[in-house]
Amino acid sequence: MFGLGAFGLWGLLPLYWALLDTTDTGEILAHRVVWSLPTALVLVALVRDWGWIRPLLRQPRRLALIAASAALITVNWYVFIWAVASDHVLEASLGYFINPLLTIALGVVLLRERLRRAQWAAVAVGGLAVVVMSVAYGQVPWISLTLSVSFGVYGLVKKTTGLDGLQGFTADSAFQFLPALVFVVVLGARGDGTFTTEGAGHTALLVGSGLATALPLIFFGAAAVRLPLSMIGMMQYIAPTAMFLLGLLAFDEEMPPERWIGFLLVWTALTILTWDALRTARANRRTVAVHTPATTTATAPAPVPAPDEGRAHPTGR
Repeated sequence: MFGLGAFGLWGLLPLYWALLDTTDTGEILAHRVVWSLPTALVLVALVRDWGWIRPLLRQPRRLALIAASAALITVNWYVFIWAVASDHVLEASLGYFINPLLTIALGVVLLRERLRRAQWAAVAVGGLAVVVMSVAYGQVPWISLTLSVSFGVYGLVKKTTGLDGLQGFTADSAFQFLPALVFVVVLGARGDGTFTTEGAGHTALLVGSGLATALPLIFFGAAAVRLPLSMIGMMQYIAPTAMFLLGLLAFDEEMPPERWIGFLLVWTALTILTWDALRTARANRRTVAVHTPATTTATAPAPVPAPDEGRAHPTGR
């Protein structure tokens, strides 16, 4: 449920950033960061979960991992907001379609997770899609790959920090807050900011960006520490599917033939993953159904009969 909530909300975020199209990408990002920390602190206060902060401050290695995760998600946010503002929602969605395949590959290479043949085939088809689109476009799809790599590595780092969803989001926000606040203050002092110049609705949207950021990230962080990376990888195409439909139907972006070919290859890879997951789940259920009774009988200690009960027991024991 955490994973579904995270990726479902992320899939709808282009609609939110599109409402701020009069604001520069850097300013949107800065406000997104600035308002994330107060949002996180309010949520931490509501659940009264402060005990993890002091031990964390005494662990330099974990602090370094949190700094890395904060930097990775900042890059991801900037590129995504820029892609929406520049009418590249479809290319952004491609990045998040590729991301599940990259996440699975990271799980294999860095966490030594074992893949089945179908999963290997899916990763290979996804790699072929990137090659095809690079050749067709005449350039590497850098928006898609930047979003995919930054978020894939972010998920890996989040898994190794060991913080729960709200804790991880709060820690990331604390690292991001000061530089973003300085940027917003300087922008306002120069008269280049839009925080107070575009009306109350615009101001509310900038403030609300903290909550729009917090909820899916908290859900994702909670899912990342509870699920294998391979399972998270399979869930992640919920968000790009929603983004793809928004780019095609709401933002009226073009879909030339080479882009369709690339998307179809990625969707083929994701279909292989889904089929393999369903097949494996059915096989596991059958295995449990067949072996659980026998295992229980073999491992359960035989009851010790009372002296006069040996022949009366239904099993003869």
